[in-house]
Amino acid sequence: QVHVVESGGGLVQAGGSLRLSCAASGRTFSSYAMGWFRQAPGKEREFVAAISWRGATTYYADSVKGRFTISRDNAKNTVYLQMNSLKPEDTAVYYCAARTGRLATMRGLDYDYWGQGTQVTVSS
Repeated sequence: QVHVVESGGGLVQAGGSLRLSCAASGRTFSSYAMGWFRQAPGKEREFVAAISWRGATTYYADSVKGRFTISRDNAKNTVYLQMNSLKPEDTAVYYCAARTGRLATMRGLDYDYWGQGTQVTVSS
């Protein structure tokens, strides 16, 4: 079993920035592709960003491309999501997910382990 914990959420004004962190247990972290997803009230969960096992490949949703950056530090078993130029539409619970595979994907069903989420609220 892999335990995934997100942190770094909070309340910010539109145009501001936040950095989310995702810590995952296990010595095999460096072989896992990782992803970030989010879910706003009344909406379906949606893909945000993903990163391959060594970080060479990244994917972003069109809605966040150019504003968000995903990165990882395998020595620390940690993945980050740097969020800049935040908009009220970014308000959601953000989830970190891990899959027991090396390739990044955009499908939630491809991920095996999920964190409990961290709330991001962007005010107008």
